[in-house]
Amino acid sequence: MMIDPIAVFVLLLGAATPILFAALGELVVERAGVLNLGVEGMMIGGALAGFAAAHATGSPALGFVAAAFAGVALSMIFAFLSLYLLSNQVATGLALTLFGLGLTAMFGKPYEGVKAPAMMAGPLGLNLMIWLGLAMVPVVWWALTRTRPGLILRAVGENHDAAHALGYPVRRVRLGAIAFGGAMAGMGGAYISIATVLQWTEGMTAGAGWIALAIVVFAQWNPWGVLAGAWLFGGVTVLQLRLQAAGVAVPVQLLSMAPYLATILVLVLISARQKFGRSAGGAAPGSLGRPFHALR
Repeated sequence: MMIDPIAVFVLLLGAATPILFAALGELVVERAGVLNLGVEGMMIGGALAGFAAAHATGSPALGFVAAAFAGVALSMIFAFLSLYLLSNQVATGLALTLFGLGLTAMFGKPYEGVKAPAMMAGPLGLNLMIWLGLAMVPVVWWALTRTRPGLILRAVGENHDAAHALGYPVRRVRLGAIAFGGAMAGMGGAYISIATVLQWTEGMTAGAGWIALAIVVFAQWNPWGVLAGAWLFGGVTVLQLRLQAAGVAVPVQLLSMAPYLATILVLVLISARQKFGRSAGGAAPGSLGRPFHALR
């Protein structure tokens, strides 16, 4: 059985899209100096909310809007606890993921076995969410490097004390970044339920949020690197399925291990940067993961 490279690339784009959305959102969050490990929880929340809205209205577009709002709502829980109550960001993010998984498992029961409305194909046969994901890469790059709000956000992420001394609203900047990350993660999750699987299944994100977190670090907080990482992981996923269809035995356990191995590597890299300095963590923001205490 021959493998069609064009078909593989089209499938790659679809497999990479949910990870690309989530990773771009997390990149903006981390550029603001916040480490949110709750991406998986926000993705699964968006997957359920988006599917439920699309099923109720018959409109996948409204499903993605609902997913974005669900992601923002979950992200605000993390924002309140970490920015205003100064809770540990790592522990709070992990708790958010567990909360999202548990919440969707409880409220998703009525939607099991229900089909999602079909999405219309866009240019070149790709749905519009794939194109939107691709368009967001240069948009995020331009916003972070060529606009005043983006430069302020990066300043807050590099040194929140200096940014505060210059009069920048550190908490508000981070709040906006966290909301954006939540919206992107929610839409990424909805892509899985609405455009990929076409139904709701408990735990269907299957570690995509952890992969997104890993990609941000390995891409050294660069949007173009995030795109390459999302394509790489999407390509590995599609190739594995194609090889299985071609009769080549590839252990499924290898892909099942990937999210957890990636999470361990992310935490190791971040810890190494904090212990040995910036050289160990590449272009990581200087205030990443550090709580902000306003002195005035």
